[in-house]
Amino acid sequence: MNGTDARAEGTASTGTRLADTACTRTMSRTRELFTRARDRMSGRLPRGDAGMTTSEYAMGTIAACAFAAALYQVITSDTVSTALESIIGKALNAQF
Repeated sequence: MNGTDARAEGTASTGTRLADTACTRTMSRTRELFTRARDRMSGRLPRGDAGMTTSEYAMGTIAACAFAAALYQVITSDTVSTALESIIGKALNAQF
């Protein structure tokens, strides 16, 4: 066997190894994607943030409503109502 044949044989085996590696990577990635899809559809994997924003908005809305109800109770109480009327009355009757 001469030098040209040896180089050609080495290149062919290197090319074959690279092709095998690329094929293995592609098959591995495909298998991983199918496994993730199957697990996601069966509910095994968490879906990341999907659905979290809805629950966060719901909790924020409930908290805001509770705060608004508490604030309404405080402002409509006799003590705060009288104090606010006094402050507004003084502001409107101020001399410029």
